[in-house]
Amino acid sequence: MRPTGRLHLGHLVGALQNWVELQDRYRCYYFVADWHALTSDYASTSELVEYSYDNVADWIATGLDPERSTLFAQSLVPEHAELYLLLSMIVPTPWLERVPTYKEQIEQLAEKDLSTIGFLGYPLLQAADIIMYDAAFVPVGEDQVPHLELTREVVRRFHNFYGPVFVEPQPLLTHFPRLPGIDNRKMSKSYGNAINLSDDAATVRKKVMQMYTDPKRVRADVPGTVEGNPVFIYHDAFNPDRAEVEDLKARYRQGTVGDVEVKDKLAKAVNARLEPMRERRAELLATPNRLREILLEGSARARTVARETMGRVRDAMKIAYR
Repeated sequence: MRPTGRLHLGHLVGALQNWVELQDRYRCYYFVADWHALTSDYASTSELVEYSYDNVADWIATGLDPERSTLFAQSLVPEHAELYLLLSMIVPTPWLERVPTYKEQIEQLAEKDLSTIGFLGYPLLQAADIIMYDAAFVPVGEDQVPHLELTREVVRRFHNFYGPVFVEPQPLLTHFPRLPGIDNRKMSKSYGNAINLSDDAATVRKKVMQMYTDPKRVRADVPGTVEGNPVFIYHDAFNPDRAEVEDLKARYRQGTVGDVEVKDKLAKAVNARLEPMRERRAELLATPNRLREILLEGSARARTVARETMGRVRDAMKIAYR
């Protein structure tokens, strides 16, 4: 994950829940992609380290275990940069320009100057991140498969020049539910429309009570629309009491329940989900420097693997000096 801000409920349902489950089946590497953050946010770096620690605190609070998975910071494993540089020698520029999100991001982030080598090359850095650890699988949604296919093409091109060195990664397709922001726009820190994992109970309740709902419903006795309604999308994602959710939906459609009651029960459900995470987060933050220790220890483990990989790479490319 790129440490560009505080993590929110979208990160929880879209990735972190899945990451936690994958620990039971695979040897997992999860890293703070701080160099990737620089590809678009190079002009504002003052909060990068703070957000890195904050994000990792949320990862662990969600259930990632630093003893079972390797948690590290990308910039603490400089071999990533070396592999990225070596791959850049053999990958044609048009391969990078055709990545679907390249032009999309340039259009969406028009206020930023993204005419940099770093931004153009970020899919190649991403490829280096993956193949450094002989990753057999990468958890992705369908919209991210083209990124992984580029990585696979890079591996094949490298092997064509220098012989087999890397594992060709396969997609581990996962469904990433997309939560709207509380204003029904895309959830984004720039919109200020997200419920953060680090929000306290009162803040969560306040944000839930501000949530966008059916604009045509001017009174509680007017039948409302459930489909596409952010309040009910969140109920489906966070309220484990399915009978309660179905009852609220039925009464909402009939015009026999008010928005206040629906939102009140949603706030309780979201806070019930976040409270154990708040407790784990508080325990973690109560020990000074613990997050730094976790990242340094994880990065040292990652770097042991990365050094071995780069030894194979240099041997294959005949640039090993002995």
